[in-house]
Amino acid sequence: MNRAGRTLLMGCLLLTTPLLGHAGDNSLLIPADGSCVLDTRPEDLEQALAQCRRLAEGGDSQAQFELGEYFYDASRHPQDLPQAVHWYEQASLQGHAEAQLRLGTLFWHGEGVPANAMQAYIVLKMAAVNGSDEALDSADQVAEQMNREQLEHANRVLGEIFRNYLQELQASDTRSPFAPLP
Repeated sequence: MNRAGRTLLMGCLLLTTPLLGHAGDNSLLIPADGSCVLDTRPEDLEQALAQCRRLAEGGDSQAQFELGEYFYDASRHPQDLPQAVHWYEQASLQGHAEAQLRLGTLFWHGEGVPANAMQAYIVLKMAAVNGSDEALDSADQVAEQMNREQLEHANRVLGEIFRNYLQELQASDTRSPFAPLP
């Protein structure tokens, strides 16, 4: 194992060690209290869904994303695209990059929503800004399908979104949003 690999492994072990104290007698089980875990046994799914929904309705963006994934995936139950879109939208509004990637892809392919290349492009660009490399590639693919006018309009909308965000940052603090963090 190379030096970087050993360092990464040690870092992971150091991060998980405190969690083991909460696992009771079984060090392989880390309780999911306060989190949304839908990859459960079938008999536990109803309770897990209720917990996830409570968290999502309380504004937890990861729980919202997990519900979106649950309703989109049809491997264990019938797919529910309106519910998937709803939960992806909720998480996306909070800047959840994975939810934005999924939502942008739904707009691109017209799954659960009318196909809309401009909206797909905008949402995918936001996902890229929030850290999704895959979204950046997808936005480029969507842009190839758009005409010049559509692309200019979408970029104007993105510019407006960023201007509004910058104004919110400036209004929320007397410091410049570009000042070094304390």
